[in-house]
Amino acid sequence: MAQGLKEIEFIYPLLDEFKDRLRVFALRRKGKILKFVVQYEAFIQNKWMPIVRYDTSHRFAHKDIIHYNGKEDKQPLYVQDFNMALTFAVQDLRVSWKWYRAAYEKEIENGEREGR
Repeated sequence: MAQGLKEIEFIYPLLDEFKDRLRVFALRRKGKILKFVVQYEAFIQNKWMPIVRYDTSHRFAHKDIIHYNGKEDKQPLYVQDFNMALTFAVQDLRVSWKWYRAAYEKEIENGEREGR
């Protein structure tokens, strides 16, 4: 690892049942976030499914909503810097993960009903 760089990586369980979690990775230098990934994952159909991911790939902060059919919707984050984007990502997923899970489960239900 280059001098002055600090890698932060952890998994944060959202409930005691460990069926919902945040996977967090960030690279920091002197208090400044250089890149990050914050992903909400849910244990559905006996496997961990990525449902929402905030990251800085493509050199800008954005949110990917990952649909059951594999399609991803990319939404840019209009924030001052990656520090603010990381904070926003963690706060949004800690508050809204139940809503994201319900929407994903609804997609599964609709897809199975339509024979996908």
